[in-house]
Formats: sequence, C-alpha cells, structure tokens
Amino acid sequence: MVAGILETAPAKVNLALHVTGKRADGYHDLESLVVFAGVADELRANSAREDTLFLKGPFAAALTAGQSNLVLKAMTAFRARWPDAIGQGVAIELTKNLPVAAGIGGGSADAAAALRLMAGLSTKSIAPEALAEVAATLGADVPICLLSSACIAEGVGEVVTPLERFPACHVVLVNPLVPILTADIFRRLKQHDNPGLPGFDAPLEHIALLALWLEQTRNDLQGPAIESAPIVGDIIAKLGQTRGCVAARMSGSGATVFGLYGSSAEAHQAAHDIRAIWPDFWVAAAPVQ
Repeated sequence: MVAGILETAPAKVNLALHVTGKRADGYHDLESLVVFAGVADELRANSAREDTLFLKGPFAAALTAGQSNLVLKAMTAFRARWPDAIGQGVAIELTKNLPVAAGIGGGSADAAAALRLMAGLSTKSIAPEALAEVAATLGADVPICLLSSACIAEGVGEVVTPLERFPACHVVLVNPLVPILTADIFRRLKQHDNPGLPGFDAPLEHIALLALWLEQTRNDLQGPAIESAPIVGDIIAKLGQTRGCVAARMSGSGATVFGLYGSSAEAHQAAHDIRAIWPDFWVAAAPVQ
C-alpha cells in the first residue's frame, strides 16, 4: 500500500548556457553546465482509486491539476510503458515551493520526481536507462532533472554527461516574479551559432577553479531576457556586489538569477541583503547538491 512516500524536485540551475546552433525544426542546440539546489518542490504519494494530482503550496495557484500538468503526463507515460507495474491508483500531492516558468526546471523537475515516485512504487525492477527514455518523451529537461546532480547537458538538453566531482558551494536564487516566456527570449536572440563551452583543464574540485572556469562562459539568453525584463540585470548587479559572490548570472531563460558562494553563511547573508532591497521577490539560499 502506498503511504505518504516523498520525492523532492530540486531547482535546476544553469551555471552556464551556450546556444550553439538552430535546428531545421526550430529547436536550438545548447551546451550547459547544470547543477541542482537544495530548495525544491515536494511530491507525496498515497493510495487512491485512480491516479490523481492535488496541488498546494505558495505557487500552486499558477498551475492546473488537469491533464496538461507534467506530473500527470509523467504518471500516464509510466503506466503506458509498464502497465502492470503498479496495481493500484496513486494520488500525488504536489507542494509547489518553486516559482513557475522561472528558468529553474519547474514542471520538468516535478515530472522527473513523479517518475522516480512511480518507479519506487513498482513491483517490477525499472532500469534507470528505461526510465530516462520515458523522461525524454516528456521534455528536453526531464532527463536532466531525473538525474538531479551536476552535469553537462548538450543537444536540446537530452544528452546528459554527469560530472564525477563538483566543489561544495552554495547559491542564492532570486526571482522578481515577472513572467518571461522562453519562446519570446529565443525570438529575441540575435546570434544562434555561438561558441560552445570551454573544456576543463582540471576537475572542478574547488570553487575557485569553478569561478575561473565560469569567467570563460556565459548565458546566451541573458541579454534577451534583460531586454524583456530589465530588473533581471539589476538583480545580477546587486548579487554580484554581495560579499563572497564569485559569480552572478541568470539561470535558463529567466527570470531567476543566481549568485554563487563558497559558504552557507555568505549565501544566507546575501539572501538577507537582497530581501531587504526587494522584499516582494522570491529569494532562497541553498547548497548545491
């Protein structure tokens, strides 16, 4: 019997995002260094007569519990692939702690967590590779979120290479709660064939090495996002001035901005300082996991 099994859906952070080409189908090739933060949506599963989704949390009102929700799509896709794996209905309660359409994974992370939940409830052994195949049918970011650890993402995001080592560090995430549409950001993008990520001269074992590497990188969507919402540029500037910040940049297509720090104390102080400037913004300090 399913009894309150919990999965988290951590925020995805693009520390670097290079747009390297545009495909004939309109999608873009990307290269990105992706990490995950210790702030997350939560999904809890209980027994039910049929698969259902309930929403709660500070950002639940921005979502619908209908069939368009990626969590229900993930449950349906799992059932289609393994129809006899779970012999009962599953009710998932999604606590939406992360802002929606914010460039930090959002629905993709929730879908990945739902797949992990369903696999955990299965009476059959589900191979990670097979679960990743199902994840890829739900969206380009879902396989990355299924992994939920530091990696390099390529293609449209579906080619994922985990990093064996990554330095201990912390992020502050700031979202001005201004809607930014990904499609609009890509329409504003003027250069579609930018250079890819630089290689690693040495493993990124210390935050100082990570900071030096990040200086050679960028987020190619940051300029178009600032053009759409200038507040993004203001947040980047303010975070970059906080004590201990080694990098400040936008994540994904925005509007969430991250600051990167070497210690929890520095990150929490920076979050405090940012809240004092913009008390109505969403601000979170968390370790990189």
